[in-house]
Amino acid sequence: MPPAEKAARRTGVDVTALLERGRTLATPVLRAAVDRLASPMDTVAAYHFGWIDAQGNPTDGDGGKAVRPALAVLSAEVTGAAPEVGVPGAVAVELVHNFSLLHDDLMDGDEQRRHRDTVWKVHGPAQAILVGDALFALANEILLELDTVEAGRAARRLTTATRALIDGQAQDISYEHRDRVSVAECLEMEGNKTGALLACASSVGAVLGGADAHTADTLERYGHHLGLAFQAVDDLLGIWGDPEATGKQTWSDLRQRKKSLPVVAALDAGGPASERLGEMLAADAKRSDFANFSEEEFAARAALIEEAGGREWTAQEARRQHTIAIGALNAVDMPERVRERFTALADFVVVRKR
Repeated sequence: MPPAEKAARRTGVDVTALLERGRTLATPVLRAAVDRLASPMDTVAAYHFGWIDAQGNPTDGDGGKAVRPALAVLSAEVTGAAPEVGVPGAVAVELVHNFSLLHDDLMDGDEQRRHRDTVWKVHGPAQAILVGDALFALANEILLELDTVEAGRAARRLTTATRALIDGQAQDISYEHRDRVSVAECLEMEGNKTGALLACASSVGAVLGGADAHTADTLERYGHHLGLAFQAVDDLLGIWGDPEATGKQTWSDLRQRKKSLPVVAALDAGGPASERLGEMLAADAKRSDFANFSEEEFAARAALIEEAGGREWTAQEARRQHTIAIGALNAVDMPERVRERFTALADFVVVRKR
């Protein structure tokens, strides 16, 4: 059963339609924003979003899951506003998210995203940096040109979330060069890197719709914990995900020596498998041929992570964070159909395969 259908079981919500609504409302405004960029940045950004191929021909590329736009337009409805009120927020969040992807792909050396070559691989590192910077600037421009008090409040929340996101990326990179990272440190990093922007997405439409600080803060709490669940699932997919579904290499996170939750939890577990894994990863850090490891060598490390309990612990953590996110919704008065949609999106996050 596809993830969207599984997510619909509890609420009866058509998650695919909900995601598509966010994408449909946001994409025209997103395209218009990208068109403001000077050449060749407009073309490079269009390639990144999947609108054209490397030769500039129009494509129907995979533009991502669209969870953030769906959350942004849904959050506007918490206040009784039309979903369209949340569109500038949806576009701003999507621009920041893609700014981070462009830079992350370069910093991590990722050559594939969404089943095709990344921007830095096709257009070079300089364009990846410039276009990422431009998308970040556009995000604030899209909000502030509304010239309302609500837009100013939304921009402040987006800026704070962006700073946290950058903090998280810095932590992620620093952890790659350490032998050990605690589970608490890993959760803090992932709360910054993923939770902050999903928190903003979950509240930005409501802020634009005039929500008070309590409502916005509570929706952010939902989004923060949803982000932690989202990243826990991402961490599982980063090791055991199907490349056909994820668009990334097999054992992707292991190839980058990421201290993701399954790795950190396995190292923290104790026992023979945990100790063997720790010895193996410490030895890996000193090897000059790490990039040339075979599939079997990465598979052996993944097997030790699973044997030490890292895979199951991470799956349980995803479910725990999902439960906290759903519980946060109880503190906000909203139409029941909106609450059901927030719940369905959270369900989708923990059962997805990409």
